[in-house]
Amino acid sequence: MNNFSHHWPYPFWIAHRGAGKLAPENTLAAFRLGAQFGYRMFECDVKLSSDDVIFLLHDAQLERTTNGQGTAGDLTWSELARLDAGQWHSRAFTGEPLPTLEALAKFCMAGGYFLNIEIKPTPGLERRTGEVVAAQVRQLWSKEAIPPLLTSFEPLALEAAYKVAPELPRGLLLNSWQKDAVSLAQTLQCQAMVCYYDIWNEERVGAVHQAGFKALSYTVNDSKAALHLLQLATDGIITDRVDLFNEATFPLQQ
Repeated sequence: MNNFSHHWPYPFWIAHRGAGKLAPENTLAAFRLGAQFGYRMFECDVKLSSDDVIFLLHDAQLERTTNGQGTAGDLTWSELARLDAGQWHSRAFTGEPLPTLEALAKFCMAGGYFLNIEIKPTPGLERRTGEVVAAQVRQLWSKEAIPPLLTSFEPLALEAAYKVAPELPRGLLLNSWQKDAVSLAQTLQCQAMVCYYDIWNEERVGAVHQAGFKALSYTVNDSKAALHLLQLATDGIITDRVDLFNEATFPLQQ
């Protein structure tokens, strides 16, 4: 598992938060729907409950995507498990719960799906979250399975994940380009750089590839942008548009 930058096992197309905006993000319902659209790899966001259970949620706060209130990481898993994480999206998903990473791992292992786990710590818990996520991923994914790609905007989380499980592949997330981006990814011993799609250009993709990293993009939702990224020879696209892009309708090199 140490040679990921040379042997990249992941599909090109990655479904953002399960199924983009067609289902409540980061719920098992979303991953099931993404799979129905033909996706074999999914992106998700994880953080820690107050009792160190890893669960799926993007925001630090609960209000946008659940019927809860306050900082999600302040609650125990038993409190979080009672929340409705589907009704905000549409009535059809009323009662959909927040899933644990363990539940998503079972779904992925059973279906042979790949996963990109974004470590999205509650502010102040960057190091602890990286440690716990890496330890549990190592435990949940069998040695025969392709493990998830761990990504984060937080260098502390990636550094902590590396120290716990150096064999797991990692990617540095960036929402703007910085002069030391490649050297930072090298310091963190990453295998990929995952950037906001609009900041990629020929020079930056070339520099990333020259350094031995894969170049991935988020969040790409139109064909023109996707074609541009293909022309730049990037290595993966995270998208909300699971209804528009997949290997059959928009085939790219795999």
